[in-house]
Amino acid sequence: MRRLLPYAILALLLGGCADAEPVAPATAPATWTPPAKYAFTLGSECGERALIGRFRVTVADGRVTGTEGLDQAAKRALMLRIADLVPTLRQLEEEAATAQRAGAEVVRVERDPVDAHPVRITIDPSTNAIDDEACYTIQDYTIGLAATPSAPPSR
Repeated sequence: MRRLLPYAILALLLGGCADAEPVAPATAPATWTPPAKYAFTLGSECGERALIGRFRVTVADGRVTGTEGLDQAAKRALMLRIADLVPTLRQLEEEAATAQRAGAEVVRVERDPVDAHPVRITIDPSTNAIDDEACYTIQDYTIGLAATPSAPPSR
């Protein structure tokens, strides 16, 4: 009988949990709302275009207010002085949405599980064409003041 007592207590305790409401796992928001001020590191890795390299970007009120080239390709791109060359995160999302509406063969937007800001965007209008892709990675996303950019990946 003494051997069965712990099992009986355990059965009673576990039986009380059977009627408990299941707890739903927390889910990420479906959409991202840009804050008034934020900063991020943008990696633009593919395609034949001016926006290639790693950039530190600061945004205020929906506009890019500062850019810094973090590698030689980015520094060369910024020397072109093309207006609005470096986009905000909202503009990157709009680029993906426009490509989707235009029938691009590949459009992927990966999001942060906590606040749903984009962390990787891949666009390929035609998988048979060469150098028409756009590939972006977003790192070091900070709300408010700009954070120090991370070191570039070693090659």
